[in-house]
Amino acid sequence: MSHAPGGPVLVTGCSSGIGRATASALARAGHSVYATARRPETLGELEAAGLHVLALDVTSEESMVAAVGTIEAEHGRVGALVNNAGYGEYGTIEETDLEKVRTMFETNVFGLSRMTQLVLPAMRAAGEGRIVNVGSMGGRFTFPVGGYYHATKHAVEALSDALRNEVRGFGIGVSLIEPGLIRTGFAGTALSSGAAAAQGSSPYAGLLAASAGNTTGGYGNRLVSAGPEAVAKVVRRAIESSHPRPRYVVTPTARALIATRRFGGDRLWDLMMRAQFGS
Repeated sequence: MSHAPGGPVLVTGCSSGIGRATASALARAGHSVYATARRPETLGELEAAGLHVLALDVTSEESMVAAVGTIEAEHGRVGALVNNAGYGEYGTIEETDLEKVRTMFETNVFGLSRMTQLVLPAMRAAGEGRIVNVGSMGGRFTFPVGGYYHATKHAVEALSDALRNEVRGFGIGVSLIEPGLIRTGFAGTALSSGAAAAQGSSPYAGLLAASAGNTTGGYGNRLVSAGPEAVAKVVRRAIESSHPRPRYVVTPTARALIATRRFGGDRLWDLMMRAQFGS
């Protein structure tokens, strides 16, 4: 049985990748969609396709309050929130600039949390709503060099589990999407991170080189990666289902890795990491 949110869908981080694909897919399915991005000029194609577009920087309180306020003024409430905005700051635990880590947490964790806080009062008053958090398979396990990024996604796992059981009684559904390797600009951003790119001068040069090679090879391999449309399809399912799942894992590779980490334990995982990264 399908469910239609009683208000528009707000999607964060729509300038490219998963956010753009999700906003487009939902609009094609007949939803009223507000596509948002820090730089609204990147949303011209979506606006031309009939979507509403808004400026929204999830690291700015003023911007978040304004975006949600605009939608509530026009429609009464946000019917479904898709927390998609996020990126990866890669590097070893020792070498990564913690100011950059804090900035990543502001986007990936605190921005998601604040957007959720802002839409919940009107959803509770209406007795229904949907919140879909785009996490990662990396919320269930951790690769070396990605520790800080994985930490943000582990945090999203915890927040989603707590929220789901806090708001269920108000008729609000919460789902977590856990994509595997999705062909977007994510890999390029991660590999260009300061600590991840500083191979020559680093005592972790071999590990960083292996990480870069694995990242490039994995995202470039169409047998283990998928396009952003695969995630968009699952987000739509989470919004439209009358009984949404708590979690949706996207790509067979993600399912296999999550199962290996869960059932294989630390020793098997560490053996895999040594084989893959040479650490």
